[in-house]
Amino acid sequence: MLAVAGAEPTTLVLGLDADAASMVEASRRAARPARRGGRPNARFVVAAAERPPVPLLGAAHLVTVRFPWGSLLRGCLGLDAAVAAGVAGLVATEGTLELTLAPALHDGLDGLPLEPAEVELAAAGTFEPIGLRLIEARPATDAEIGTTWGRRLLRGGGRGQRRSERQRRSERQPGGERQPGGERQPRTLRFRAS
Repeated sequence: MLAVAGAEPTTLVLGLDADAASMVEASRRAARPARRGGRPNARFVVAAAERPPVPLLGAAHLVTVRFPWGSLLRGCLGLDAAVAAGVAGLVATEGTLELTLAPALHDGLDGLPLEPAEVELAAAGTFEPIGLRLIEARPATDAEIGTTWGRRLLRGGGRGQRRSERQRRSERQPGGERQPGGERQPRTLRFRAS
């Protein structure tokens, strides 16, 4: 988020999270003087995705969700309609929703699709009925993965789980092949509001 604020200094960039603690470090860095890397155009909002602040509804030209987990991931993939509606509600008319998703078996979220084609279908089936049309689906770029969270998640950390060798072995099918969904395959999906 701060990289976007730095690259687009005339654009208001908002970070929204239900957990204020997860935004503390970024908000501290943003509050620094500009000469020390501060981002005066970055703001932080504590709110749940399923209940975004009313003034933000329909206000964002671009909503970016990178590597969601828990209820936000379930919402992006059709298992929590309130979350999906809240995220979609932020997008302005003709605005864009960009999701970078990488669910995996060891996330422990039953019922989530794991294979790229299934993830795309689930996300499209979630957002198209509420006014967002899928316009692009592709592997995530290095820049999209390049967040601290994205790098940590893809190398096996993140989400509070460290996988043991036993867990990694349990993801393998008989014969040594990985079960579908054992490895993260980050995909970026772009939707346009009509």
